[in-house]
Amino acid sequence: MLKRIQANSIIEGALTEARKRQIAPLAVSVLDAGGALVAFQREDGAGLLRQDIAVAKAWGSLGLGIASRQQAEFAQAQPGVFATLVSVAGGRLAPLPGGVFILDENKKVIGAVGISGDVGDQDEACAIAGIEAAGLSYSAGFAGRG
Repeated sequence: MLKRIQANSIIEGALTEARKRQIAPLAVSVLDAGGALVAFQREDGAGLLRQDIAVAKAWGSLGLGIASRQQAEFAQAQPGVFATLVSVAGGRLAPLPGGVFILDENKKVIGAVGISGDVGDQDEACAIAGIEAAGLSYSAGFAGRG
């Protein structure tokens, strides 16, 4: 089970990495395995839509069992199918890198991080850095499979 203290550590680690990289201001969301928001922060200067995009990256990853980078690839390969999934999900999917699974010591998904603010590769790198800073493992692919 993902704890609030872990979620806050993930956010702090992600934002520390973002400032090291000197990238655009970020919004960082951490959801538990059931898709409930555990913690969120938006840096000064991050756009107003960044919160919704960050949550959608994490929520869509949990909902589909596919990290947001793979969702982007899927959306390009099968746009009609993905459009249907977006509709079914009420628009809560953001097929852009930056949604990463949080794994426990047994490689079980305990949540997901969603980050929005810079280009997807930077968002994803900060998500991974945040998860690692909290002493947890991650998957940027498929749920629980690296």
